[in-house]
Amino acid sequence: MDLNNCYHCGASCGKSPKIFDEKRFCCNGCKTVYEILSSNELGCYYDLQSAPGTIPTDIKGKYNYLENESIIEKLLEFNDTETSVVEFFIPSIHCSSCIWILENLTKLNSGVTTSMVNFPKKTVRITFKNNATSLKQIVELMTSIGYEPYISLDDADTIKNKVDKTLIYQVTIAAFCFGNIMLLSFPEYFSANEFWLEKYKHLFRWLILAMAIPVVFYSAKNYFFSAYKGLSHKILNIDVPIALGISVLFIRSSMEIILNTGSGFFDSLAGLVFFLLLGKFFQQKTYNFLSFERDYKSYFPIAVTKIADGIEKNIPVEDIEKGDRLLIRNQELIPVDGILINGNAAIDYSFVTGESLPVTKQSGDKIFAGGKQTSGAIEMEVISTISQSYLTQLWSNDVFNKTDDLSIKNITDTLSKYFTIAILAIAVFAAVFWYIYNPSMVFNVVTAVLIIACPCALALSAPFAIGNILRIFGYHKFYLKNAETVEKIAKIDTIIFDKTGTITTTDKSHVIYRGETLNLDEIRAVKSVLRASNHPLSRSLYNHIPQEALMDKPTHFEELLGKGIHGIINEMGIKLGSASFVGAPSFEMNDTAIHIAINNQFKGSYIFKNSYREGTKHIFEILSTNYKLVILSGDNDGEKIYLEKLLPKNTIFQFNQKPEDKLEFIKELQKNGEKVMMVGDGLNDAGALAQSNVGIVISENVNVFSPACDGILDAKFFKNLPKLLTISDKTITIIKTSFILAFCYNVVGMYFALTGALTPIVAAILMPLSSISIVIFVTIMTNLVSKKYLK
Repeated sequence: MDLNNCYHCGASCGKSPKIFDEKRFCCNGCKTVYEILSSNELGCYYDLQSAPGTIPTDIKGKYNYLENESIIEKLLEFNDTETSVVEFFIPSIHCSSCIWILENLTKLNSGVTTSMVNFPKKTVRITFKNNATSLKQIVELMTSIGYEPYISLDDADTIKNKVDKTLIYQVTIAAFCFGNIMLLSFPEYFSANEFWLEKYKHLFRWLILAMAIPVVFYSAKNYFFSAYKGLSHKILNIDVPIALGISVLFIRSSMEIILNTGSGFFDSLAGLVFFLLLGKFFQQKTYNFLSFERDYKSYFPIAVTKIADGIEKNIPVEDIEKGDRLLIRNQELIPVDGILINGNAAIDYSFVTGESLPVTKQSGDKIFAGGKQTSGAIEMEVISTISQSYLTQLWSNDVFNKTDDLSIKNITDTLSKYFTIAILAIAVFAAVFWYIYNPSMVFNVVTAVLIIACPCALALSAPFAIGNILRIFGYHKFYLKNAETVEKIAKIDTIIFDKTGTITTTDKSHVIYRGETLNLDEIRAVKSVLRASNHPLSRSLYNHIPQEALMDKPTHFEELLGKGIHGIINEMGIKLGSASFVGAPSFEMNDTAIHIAINNQFKGSYIFKNSYREGTKHIFEILSTNYKLVILSGDNDGEKIYLEKLLPKNTIFQFNQKPEDKLEFIKELQKNGEKVMMVGDGLNDAGALAQSNVGIVISENVNVFSPACDGILDAKFFKNLPKLLTISDKTITIIKTSFILAFCYNVVGMYFALTGALTPIVAAILMPLSSISIVIFVTIMTNLVSKKYLK
């Protein structure tokens, strides 16, 4: 580790590090965390990994709402007056040191009895004694050591979605019965007329029948339900021939055992159900630690500070009423629409409107829910409750309640419609033909036809192919909501990108200076004046200027809201702000800029440019060959000229788009028959993401808030987007190829079955073999395709 980096978090310590215990720290917060851990004999935290910590945030008054009993009750999972249990999501968990320190909270707070970390889900489950500590103290402790819990309004919902484990139980029972049925069938497979076989043969057969019953009536029940529902809606889905094949196998095998004419085909039946369920499990086993159905509740705070008669009181967000006076601290979210009463407001609405710049507001101005205050504390008066705010109304659109039409089926069900009709027709033809020529063969031939034609290979190819691709995508930080999303991606012909936060990155911005060259003293004076300002642009410019600020403090400093700042230092009058404020010559500029005047003489401008994600130009060039591309942004058109040079010539640009404008734009494209993918990041994209055929969210942190969508792509892997879309398309091609192979199996098998040359037992053996070969084929092919494009 670099000696100039912080011992706790690894950040640069700059030129003024904090020294303690012969170690360097970037700030007092990191130094305090080290002191806490060292004093409690938890120094091993730093042995597991170098600089594992994060910079702690200011907690003064931040968690006072955790003294409210109604809020505590909603957050706790268990409370018997003596002991309580709570589970928190901790975004900053990233290594073994994090797990170790969080599971040793008992040493930092004696009231904590146990703490267990779930690393994949980034959660910690804490059990504590109510008489020894409180929920507020625990949260403040975790925040003070750099592990701030993510607590939102969504956590207050009393109804939690329970994990449905039915499929797991069905697979388990099918696997158990399949294994034991095979074991009990072996003696009859490999022995002739030995005494022990003749003595126990009937017992073994009845045991096999007994174990087949739960396989058919429990593990396979969903195939019968699905077939029934499909038929009731006049739809022949893939489950109709599967249910028919399972029924024939079960009835034929049961009759053989009951009538003592044979051992049946229960091993093939159990194997068929097991592999079908395994494919379904593999397909559904995606990313349950992610949420693809989030709304504004996941973004809103759980409580807010209300001021009544000069007294501050924390109340749940749901209890806010019209006319209440609220205190919004620095970096806190505004939960409702209101009027600014007091304080300097610089509100970041980027997550709601897409506008990248903070908006300054003065006393009496209206402010909207969803913005984040970035410049100190403000006071506001509520003019609408949370259910009536502008942000909440974004979710009232019908697009968020749409459901898929039953007539829209995936490619497997589309094929099965014709497959089922053909199989039933062939079975009827075979029955009539053999009834005329040899009635004794009718039952065997029809049974063999229905068994060999059971579309298990057809049913397994898509789940295993798409399930494997979902796994590979997840490895490359591309998480899809379900298997159908892969099929939808393959049909896309138009891709729409939001700008702010999607193709731009919040990590850094480019700052360009244009104007008269400033000497060293002037640059240092400008930085000294900037140091006293809390405006986001002032802070960005302050961090950008590499020179050290002057040691002297400004003798005069004044910040005019919405205009700029004026300071005097070393007899230099410094003005920073808008063009009109500093007296800059009139010229048209859409770019964000801080203009500079020294001693009332205009010097130049620091112009802020968005920083675009790595490979943006290359990504758009590749996509433009196969897709229609659109930039649909809520931001202004200040960078339109730059984007026109950066992106392909056929790219369409739409700026100053409100959330409802984005939604309507996509609707118009869909009316023209276009299949649209929306790639966005914020609440302002929520309607567009829901309306589009496929909605993909670009997220800096896949576990923290993102709107309802079909997929989440980690921002660090944005450059892989064209490859991921190509792989989705290739996967569908592989599935179609596997359907052709499965069809060939059925044609060959059907020929022998119709001629009477294929007995039911041979058909029952060939059926799982063909299924396994198809599974192997799609698995190998999807792996090869992914390796080709994701090297």
